[in-house]
Amino acid sequence: MASAPSQSAEPPSTVGQDGTAPPASSTKQDINPWSVSGEVGEDGKVKAIDYRKLVQEFGTNLIDDALLERFERVTGHKPHRFMRRQIVFSHRDLSVILDRYEKNEPFYLYTGRGPSSDSMHIGHTQVFDFVKWLQDVLDAPLIIMLTDDEKYLFSEKRTVEEVMGYTRTNVMDIIAVGFDAEKTFIFSDFDFVGGAFYKNIVRFAKRVTYNTVRAIFGFDGSANIGKVHFASIQGATAFASSFPHIFGPDESKTASIPCLIPCAIDQDPYFRLTRDCAAGLHLAKPSLIHMRFLDALQGPGSKMSASDDTSAIFLNDTAKQIKNKINKHAFSGGRETVEEHRELGGNADVDVSYQYLQFFLEDDEELKRIKEDYNSGKLLTGELKAMCIEHLQKYVSGFQERRSKVTDAVVDEFMTARPLKWNGNPKVPRADLVVPVVAAGDADADGAATAAGADGKMSKSQMKKLLKEQQIAAKKAEKDKAKAATKAASSGGA
Repeated sequence: MASAPSQSAEPPSTVGQDGTAPPASSTKQDINPWSVSGEVGEDGKVKAIDYRKLVQEFGTNLIDDALLERFERVTGHKPHRFMRRQIVFSHRDLSVILDRYEKNEPFYLYTGRGPSSDSMHIGHTQVFDFVKWLQDVLDAPLIIMLTDDEKYLFSEKRTVEEVMGYTRTNVMDIIAVGFDAEKTFIFSDFDFVGGAFYKNIVRFAKRVTYNTVRAIFGFDGSANIGKVHFASIQGATAFASSFPHIFGPDESKTASIPCLIPCAIDQDPYFRLTRDCAAGLHLAKPSLIHMRFLDALQGPGSKMSASDDTSAIFLNDTAKQIKNKINKHAFSGGRETVEEHRELGGNADVDVSYQYLQFFLEDDEELKRIKEDYNSGKLLTGELKAMCIEHLQKYVSGFQERRSKVTDAVVDEFMTARPLKWNGNPKVPRADLVVPVVAAGDADADGAATAAGADGKMSKSQMKKLLKEQQIAAKKAEKDKAKAATKAASSGGA
């Protein structure tokens, strides 16, 4: 099923996150939260990012076949194509989350976005697409953090007003991925920092010295103190007690609730620090799963940049713009002439169009056939680019249709602090008593009262009633699932 990520052959050039080429003197790959570039060879060319080396350097674990098999066994779902293809390739304590899912003990999903432009590109949405799939499969609450403060602190030119303006349009893009409003809370740091969240930020900050931050992130004496402090803000989001409106105000209960953070591998340094602080604070360590980058159009060894229009496919690009960008800028693994390509074949491992199909094409067998045909010379570069263009146009068009329906009222709903609703594993009643606190007399969708007392606690009878309702809901969900499977089987037979 899974195969270890490999280091591909070399493309001729690349760009960093800021849209500039890495310096010629650079020799090693550089992966950190603010820039990404592959190793520069003696010939001055940038190599593809070596993800196996990152696993060793960061001390993470590869997602192997055994873990994928367990994921499928526990959840009842075939692993996502990203997991099958080692696009999601590395983890920290994913088994802990699977353990909790098996028992239907609470956990939540946490990811984020730094708003740096008024439109996201397809490199940004890959993590969100995967998180949306996880939300559906695990039926778990999701918290999405918009780090507008970070984008201000780490930029010499952006103003507070500029990044706050990007926040709302980026939230609209995120919602258009398809998240469930009942299970999703999206917040802006500028708007939300305070209360229980700020309390955890301060707890975190007190445990981290300047020397530690400097060692992890490479800050020197010229770094502003906001950059140094930001790790405590990003880290505090990994603690369930930062969100009493979702998990309740009792920290003795929320302390044991972990989160699962799907993110690109460049964000791992933040959460290595967070895991260390969590242990010291006697809070659940966050679990992580890491994704590869979607290469820039210029080829492996980089990732798309919001500041370089020629490096990325943006979500507001037209079908014509997508076609032109792929045809003009997408690095090819083909040969110089058609005759040479037919004879010697291409190199799909460095071809950007093929790399994009790895992300967007669901069918494993079709993807395998495309690679074989391209490497044998049967499939030409122009034909491969045409396939890529078709899939990207369909993806972006579908996104734009959903995006057109996201109103200001919808954004307000997602960004309002409120209880979330989730059930978790449908085969097991929820093991926790952490439930949204609603006003006395309120009722759920089925008309059953779920009100807590004035102190936010539930009586024994209310607990029994809730457990019974959860058991009924779990049985109903299992019956519905069985009916749907029977219907699907009969339809397939016809």
